Amino acid sequence: MSGKLGRTGPGRGRRSYPVRVGRTVIVVLALYLLAAYLLIPLAWERYASGHPSFDDNPRLTRTSDGHPGDPLNVGLIGTEAEIFFVMKAAKWLDARPLGIVSDLEIAADTILGRPDDNAPMSNLYLFDRKEDLAFEKPVGENPRRRNHVRLWRTGAEDGGRPVWIGAASYDARVGFSHTTGQVTHHIAPDVDTERDRLMAELEATGKLSDVYKVSGFHKVLEGTNGGGDPWFTEGDLAVGVLASGLP
Repeated sequence: MSGKLGRTGPGRGRRSYPVRVGRTVIVVLALYLLAAYLLIPLAWERYASGHPSFDDNPRLTRTSDGHPGDPLNVGLIGTEAEIFFVMKAAKWLDARPLGIVSDLEIAADTILGRPDDNAPMSNLYLFDRKEDLAFEKPVGENPRRRNHVRLWRTGAEDGGRPVWIGAASYDARVGFSHTTGQVTHHIAPDVDTERDRLMAELEATGKLSDVYKVSGFHKVLEGTNGGGDPWFTEGDLAVGVLASGLP
């Protein structure tokens, strides 16, 4: 009796092993198909439905003479007062308006190597108007280099608060425009780095309720701006949702 059991037990184990493996493979495959083709798409659909669509917005800014400008790569959701509050918390400063005096000041500061924390920016255009807000963060003691972002109110709202879209880039140096010959700032080509820097600094303030990316926002992933500076991007738009009730 015991001898028969001893002979048939291992045989049953050997025969059942492929069955167990097959069942495991089927279960894993079923779970994968369920997650990849049902649960994850549904989750992304629900996630996207809770955020505003940026599809109707332009992809590039324009210069005053109609040349392509810097690519749009950031979005913010919040009131103007909330944006000023969170930008100040992240140590970004609002740029002063262009004008003869401010233009002469930044020229002198650049030549003499003096700091200019609120140096003006050239205007770019979107929705047939120049930027609504402009912020910068100086790098070093000279206005030749700075982080900067221009923001436009899109006219859309999310939860009763304005939706903004903007172009963040890094001014790497001052030189002559490759298209007009005018003295201008030249941006660094990797605009994604500046996009991610801005979002990381805003998120570090603890005053954002959400940060997400709109994948594939740009279909054209490289180009040249109005000053003749090349740029490239992976194509995503980074969006920050400001916490309600700031300040």
